[in-house]
Formats: sequence, structure tokens, C-alpha cells
Amino acid sequence: MTSDDVIDLLRTAYNDEIETVMNYLTNATVLDGVAAEEVKASLRTDATEEELLHAERIGERLKELDAQPPASFEFEPHQENLQPPEDTADVLSVIDGVIEYEEAAIDTYRSLIAAAREADDPVTEDLAVTLLSDEESHRTEFRSFRKGYKE
Repeated sequence: MTSDDVIDLLRTAYNDEIETVMNYLTNATVLDGVAAEEVKASLRTDATEEELLHAERIGERLKELDAQPPASFEFEPHQENLQPPEDTADVLSVIDGVIEYEEAAIDTYRSLIAAAREADDPVTEDLAVTLLSDEESHRTEFRSFRKGYKE
């Protein structure tokens, strides 16, 4: 892979992190019910203290590579299963959506690690490893929320 592949993956990750912030904050706002409170708190914290920070760090890395993150006219939404549920008490659908998109982020960061390694870019590789760890931790948290629900 080339440096262009690394930049493309960084731009994809930036887009995904920004979309995740939007969807986490929206779901944290619209979910209803006592059962939703812990999930809402986690979504709000993750959006403001992790995902937004991820986007900032990715944007800074892109700048260091003489590239830039995508702006709003380039934004491409993909997170269909993280849209707010029609039934605002349907916490389970949000939990499942979070797990799905945390797994997608994990795949992106694993691809970025491989691409950075091949492009001899240890700084991007190190960043991707750090972000991968955060995403795996958040997926584990939401898997534990999932265990509290019966099918």
C-alpha cells in the first residue's frame, strides 16, 4: 500500500468518527425510559470524550501528511443502523447499532495499521493502534449492555 492508501483510510476514519459523534449525541438525546439512562450517558461521554477526540487526532495526522480531513460537502453518511429508532424506548436497536459500527471502526483501524506498516509510516500505525484499543473497549461496554436484554 502507499501513502495515498493511508490518507484515504484516514479520511474514511475521520468521516466515520464525525458521523458517530452525530449519531451518538442524537440517540443520547432521543432515547426514553429508565433502561435508557446508562446507555445515554455512555453515548454522550463517548461522543464528546472519545469519538470527537479521535476525529481531531486523525485530522491532525492528515495535516501532518499534507492532506486534510473531509469537510461537510464531502461528508458521506453510512450508519443506517445508528439512526434514532422510531420507538424512542427501543434501546436495544441503538445498542446493536453501536456494536455494529464499533466493529466497522475496528476493521477500519486494522486496515489502517496494515496500510501504515506497508507504507513505513509508524506514526500513523501508532495512532491507529491507540484508536483501535478505544473502539474495542467501547464495543465491549456495549456488548455488556446487550447482555441485559432478552430477545
